[in-house]
Amino acid sequence: MAPALTANGAMARALDLARLSLRLSNPNPRVGCVLVGADGRVIGEGHTQQAGGPHAEVMALRDAQARGETTQGATAFVTLEPCSHHGRTPPCCEALMAARVGQVVVAIADPNPLVAGQGVQRLRSAGIGVELLADDDPAAVASRELNIGFFSRMTRGQPWVRMKMASSLDGTTALENGASQWITGEAARTDGHAWRARACAVLTGVGTVLEDNPRLDVRLVDTPRQPHLIVVDSRLKTPPSARLFAPPGNGQRRQIWIYHASQDATAIGALEAQGATLLAMPGAHGKVELADMLRDLGRREVNELHLEAGSKLNGSFLREGLVDEVLIYLAPCLLGHGARMADFGPLQHLQEATRLEMTDTRMLDGDLRVLARVPGGLPQPPAPTRGPDAPRPKE
Repeated sequence: MAPALTANGAMARALDLARLSLRLSNPNPRVGCVLVGADGRVIGEGHTQQAGGPHAEVMALRDAQARGETTQGATAFVTLEPCSHHGRTPPCCEALMAARVGQVVVAIADPNPLVAGQGVQRLRSAGIGVELLADDDPAAVASRELNIGFFSRMTRGQPWVRMKMASSLDGTTALENGASQWITGEAARTDGHAWRARACAVLTGVGTVLEDNPRLDVRLVDTPRQPHLIVVDSRLKTPPSARLFAPPGNGQRRQIWIYHASQDATAIGALEAQGATLLAMPGAHGKVELADMLRDLGRREVNELHLEAGSKLNGSFLREGLVDEVLIYLAPCLLGHGARMADFGPLQHLQEATRLEMTDTRMLDGDLRVLARVPGGLPQPPAPTRGPDAPRPKE
């Protein structure tokens, strides 16, 4: 017989399950669900599958059925408010109601305006007790962080932008002759691919395409899906022979979107012939309007945008205040003159600096990984009425 779980243990297990959706469920949020019987035993569990597939609650209910367990009167621990609308799949609220669960404990409300408290309300209207954890509860914080891009898209209409860079300790990303492979070691490069894999899309600039001819796919970690690839190419200089048009390393398909400000029909046709989608987004001085591009990516259901570009495009994103987070790998070496992380400024006052808050630092073999965030965070969506706490398994 499976051991009984406390309420905290059940939600912690649900969060572990949600993390299994990290590279799988985009653009849907990463959600886990654990069903606990009256005796405290886990009778079913699941996590969200690929877009169009079952959500966490349905997977947990199916698991309980496969185990021969009854769900009547059970408590469902869910890391995000169950959906209440018909999207790619039917509402999870209806599945829980049909299963006759007795209580639902929700880590955090869904920021999607199509849900946003309606899931909680529908369950309560059906006589199911619902407890919504406080926003500062560790489980709520963990669920929000796991879905930071989804929250960004739903509250701001644009993706969460994470800028990735690798450099020497003195901030050099490539030598003056262009040599950059490899400044950091294998562990750092593998970790970088893991961050690519969790993103909805990877973005680079045409300068990087011309100088490095990268593939920008996920190869060093297993992934069930490849992120989309975005190229910012104002004048359409991307060659149709570029390696980025080759199938990704694991043979999976991905979409390639090229944002431009050109009217060159010949170049547009040549790139479309390679399978790319050309998107005109002209701004000032013949450049792509980056803020408009981010809003367009939000409409295209991009949650997390992983930026791997050169110093000029990095500088443009920073100068326009479009970066939410930086992911930096620092190698224990000094390289002197060469390319820098970001080209912007010069600033006149120290107060003009882009200030960051360190959120995580760790060693990856000999390299240092730094994760830092621009202060301010995301706006909070209105929370549904919490109501009385639902009964929970004893601690």
